[in-house]
Amino acid sequence: MPIVQIELLTGRTLEQRRAMAQKVTQAITESLNVPPEAVSIIIREMEHDHYATAGVLRSDREAKK
Repeated sequence: MPIVQIELLTGRTLEQRRAMAQKVTQAITESLNVPPEAVSIIIREMEHDHYATAGVLRSDREAKK
Protein backbone atom coordinates (compact mmCIF):
# COMPACT_ATOMS: atom_id res chain seq x y z
CA MET A 1 0.00 0.00 0.00
CA PRO A 2 1.87 3.12 -1.21
CA ILE A 3 1.51 6.22 0.95
CA VAL A 4 2.56 9.50 -0.67
CA GLN A 5 3.12 12.69 1.34
CA ILE A 6 3.00 15.99 -0.51
CA GLU A 7 3.79 19.31 1.12
CA LEU A 8 2.56 22.49 -0.54
CA LEU A 9 2.43 26.14 0.23
CA THR A 10 -1.14 27.37 0.66
CA GLY A 11 -2.89 28.89 -2.32
CA ARG A 12 -3.85 25.96 -4.54
CA THR A 13 -7.51 25.54 -5.36
CA LEU A 14 -9.55 22.47 -4.52
CA GLU A 15 -9.66 21.64 -8.23
CA GLN A 16 -5.86 21.81 -8.46
CA ARG A 17 -5.47 19.47 -5.48
CA ARG A 18 -8.04 17.06 -6.96
CA ALA A 19 -6.21 17.00 -10.30
CA MET A 20 -2.87 16.44 -8.56
CA ALA A 21 -4.29 13.56 -6.49
CA GLN A 22 -5.67 11.90 -9.61
CA LYS A 23 -2.41 12.24 -11.55
CA VAL A 24 -0.22 11.11 -8.67
CA THR A 25 -2.49 8.10 -8.13
CA GLN A 26 -2.29 7.27 -11.83
CA ALA A 27 1.51 7.50 -11.82
CA ILE A 28 1.78 5.22 -8.77
CA THR A 29 -0.68 2.65 -10.12
CA GLU A 30 1.13 2.49 -13.46
CA SER A 31 4.66 2.35 -12.08
CA LEU A 32 4.02 -0.01 -9.15
CA ASN A 33 1.22 -2.06 -10.69
CA VAL A 34 -1.18 -1.54 -7.77
CA PRO A 35 -4.90 -0.70 -7.84
CA PRO A 36 -5.93 2.93 -7.21
CA GLU A 37 -7.61 1.85 -3.97
CA ALA A 38 -4.20 0.91 -2.57
CA VAL A 39 -2.79 4.43 -3.01
CA SER A 40 -3.08 6.93 -0.14
CA ILE A 41 -2.04 10.56 -0.47
CA ILE A 42 -1.45 12.93 2.42
CA ILE A 43 -1.51 16.60 1.40
CA ARG A 44 -0.01 19.01 3.90
CA GLU A 45 -0.33 22.71 3.33
CA MET A 46 1.78 25.31 5.06
CA GLU A 47 1.58 29.06 5.28
CA HIS A 48 4.09 31.08 3.31
CA ASP A 49 5.70 32.29 6.53
CA HIS A 50 6.38 28.69 7.58
CA TYR A 51 8.75 28.03 4.67
CA ALA A 52 12.14 29.56 3.94
CA THR A 53 14.76 29.24 1.23
CA ALA A 54 18.30 30.54 1.65
CA GLY A 55 17.37 32.04 5.00
CA VAL A 56 14.45 34.12 3.67
CA LEU A 57 10.81 33.39 4.47
CA ARG A 58 8.65 32.85 1.42
CA SER A 59 6.23 35.52 2.67
CA ASP A 60 9.11 38.04 2.80
CA ARG A 61 10.19 37.12 -0.72
CA GLU A 62 6.64 37.65 -2.01
CA ALA A 63 6.34 41.00 -0.19
CA LYS A 64 9.33 42.33 -2.16
CA LYS A 65 7.70 41.63 -5.53
